Amino acid sequence: MSKRRPYVRSMDGWWKKNPFYVEYMIHESTALFVAAYAFTLLVGLVRLGQGEVAWNGWLEAMKSPLSLICHVVFLLAIMYHTYTWFKIMPITLPPIIVGGKKVGPEVITGSGLLAAVVASVFMLGLVWRIAQ
Repeated sequence: MSKRRPYVRSMDGWWKKNPFYVEYMIHESTALFVAAYAFTLLVGLVRLGQGEVAWNGWLEAMKSPLSLICHVVFLLAIMYHTYTWFKIMPITLPPIIVGGKKVGPEVITGSGLLAAVVASVFMLGLVWRIAQ
Protein backbone atom coordinates (compact mmCIF):
# COMPACT_ATOMS: atom_id res chain seq x y z
CA MET A 1 0.00 0.00 0.00
CA SER A 2 1.45 3.37 -1.03
CA LYS A 3 1.25 6.43 1.15
CA ARG A 4 -0.52 9.37 -0.38
CA ARG A 5 0.79 12.81 0.27
CA PRO A 6 -1.64 15.73 0.30
CA TYR A 7 -1.51 18.09 -2.65
CA VAL A 8 0.09 21.38 -1.69
CA ARG A 9 -0.41 24.20 -4.16
CA SER A 10 2.60 26.45 -4.62
CA MET A 11 2.06 30.04 -3.52
CA ASP A 12 5.09 31.37 -5.40
CA GLY A 13 4.11 34.35 -7.52
CA TRP A 14 0.35 33.75 -7.31
CA TRP A 15 -0.30 37.47 -7.67
CA LYS A 16 1.77 37.79 -10.88
CA LYS A 17 -0.71 35.71 -12.86
CA ASN A 18 -3.57 38.20 -12.80
CA PRO A 19 -3.19 41.94 -13.65
CA PHE A 20 -5.81 42.81 -11.02
CA TYR A 21 -3.70 41.19 -8.31
CA VAL A 22 -0.52 42.86 -9.60
CA GLU A 23 -2.17 46.26 -9.27
CA TYR A 24 -3.54 45.30 -5.87
CA MET A 25 -0.10 44.29 -4.60
CA ILE A 26 1.47 47.50 -5.92
CA HIS A 27 -1.27 49.52 -4.21
CA GLU A 28 -0.74 47.69 -0.94
CA SER A 29 3.04 48.07 -1.11
CA THR A 30 2.71 51.85 -1.48
CA ALA A 31 1.23 51.86 2.01
CA LEU A 32 4.78 51.19 3.23
CA PHE A 33 5.84 54.53 1.74
CA VAL A 34 2.92 56.23 3.49
CA ALA A 35 4.08 54.69 6.77
CA ALA A 36 7.71 55.68 6.13
CA TYR A 37 6.70 59.29 5.52
CA ALA A 38 4.52 59.29 8.64
CA PHE A 39 7.54 58.02 10.59
CA THR A 40 9.68 60.82 9.09
CA LEU A 41 7.15 63.40 10.29
CA LEU A 42 6.96 61.73 13.69
CA VAL A 43 10.74 62.02 14.06
CA GLY A 44 10.40 65.72 13.19
CA LEU A 45 7.74 66.13 15.88
CA VAL A 46 9.96 64.40 18.44
CA ARG A 47 12.88 66.67 17.45
CA LEU A 48 10.64 69.71 17.81
CA GLY A 49 9.83 68.60 21.35
CA GLN A 50 13.54 68.20 22.10
CA GLY A 51 14.28 71.86 21.51
CA GLU A 52 15.55 74.31 18.94
CA VAL A 53 18.92 72.65 18.32
CA ALA A 54 17.37 69.22 17.65
CA TRP A 55 14.66 70.78 15.46
CA ASN A 56 17.20 72.74 13.39
CA GLY A 57 19.28 69.58 12.99
CA TRP A 58 16.23 67.71 11.68
CA LEU A 59 15.44 70.57 9.28
CA GLU A 60 19.01 70.45 7.96
CA ALA A 61 18.75 66.68 7.52
CA MET A 62 15.56 67.20 5.49
CA LYS A 63 17.54 69.44 3.09
CA SER A 64 20.12 66.77 2.22
CA PRO A 65 20.13 65.33 -1.32
CA LEU A 66 19.24 61.86 -0.02
CA SER A 67 16.29 63.26 1.92
CA LEU A 68 15.06 65.20 -1.12
CA ILE A 69 15.24 62.06 -3.27
CA CYS A 70 13.36 60.12 -0.59
CA HIS A 71 10.69 62.83 -0.47
CA VAL A 72 10.22 62.68 -4.25
CA VAL A 73 9.84 58.88 -4.02
CA PHE A 74 7.41 59.31 -1.09
CA LEU A 75 5.40 61.84 -3.09
CA LEU A 76 5.11 59.63 -6.16
CA ALA A 77 4.17 56.56 -4.12
CA ILE A 78 1.61 58.47 -2.07
CA MET A 79 0.09 60.00 -5.20
CA TYR A 80 -0.28 56.52 -6.72
CA HIS A 81 -1.68 55.20 -3.46
CA THR A 82 -4.23 58.04 -3.37
CA TYR A 83 -5.25 57.45 -6.99
CA THR A 84 -5.75 53.72 -6.52
CA TRP A 85 -7.56 54.29 -3.21
CA PHE A 86 -10.14 56.52 -4.86
CA LYS A 87 -10.27 54.20 -7.88
CA ILE A 88 -11.52 51.31 -5.73
CA MET A 89 -13.86 53.51 -3.69
CA PRO A 90 -16.89 53.01 -6.01
CA ILE A 91 -16.51 49.24 -5.57
CA THR A 92 -16.45 49.42 -1.77
CA LEU A 93 -19.19 52.01 -1.23
CA PRO A 94 -22.86 51.17 -1.16
CA PRO A 95 -24.76 52.67 -4.12
CA ILE A 96 -25.15 56.44 -3.88
CA ILE A 97 -28.44 57.74 -5.25
CA VAL A 98 -28.78 61.43 -6.11
CA GLY A 99 -31.96 62.72 -7.71
CA GLY A 100 -33.20 59.18 -8.25
CA LYS A 101 -30.11 58.19 -10.25
CA LYS A 102 -27.14 56.11 -9.20
CA VAL A 103 -23.91 58.12 -9.10
CA GLY A 104 -21.39 56.68 -11.57
CA PRO A 105 -18.01 55.31 -10.48
CA GLU A 106 -16.13 57.97 -12.43
CA VAL A 107 -17.94 60.71 -10.48
CA ILE A 108 -17.08 59.08 -7.16
CA THR A 109 -13.43 58.62 -8.12
CA GLY A 110 -13.19 62.11 -9.59
CA SER A 111 -14.80 63.68 -6.52
CA GLY A 112 -12.38 61.91 -4.20
CA LEU A 113 -9.37 62.94 -6.26
CA LEU A 114 -10.64 66.53 -6.47
CA ALA A 115 -11.10 66.61 -2.69
CA ALA A 116 -7.53 65.29 -2.22
CA VAL A 117 -6.12 67.95 -4.58
CA VAL A 118 -8.09 70.76 -2.90
CA ALA A 119 -6.98 69.63 0.58
CA SER A 120 -3.36 69.35 -0.59
CA VAL A 121 -3.36 72.82 -2.17
CA PHE A 122 -4.97 74.26 0.97
CA MET A 123 -2.35 72.65 3.21
CA LEU A 124 0.48 73.76 0.90
CA GLY A 125 -0.83 77.33 1.05
CA LEU A 126 -1.11 77.15 4.81
CA VAL A 127 2.45 75.86 5.20
CA TRP A 128 3.70 78.46 2.75
CA ARG A 129 2.06 81.28 4.75
CA ILE A 130 3.50 79.98 8.02
CA ALA A 131 6.97 79.72 6.49
CA GLN A 132 6.92 83.36 5.36
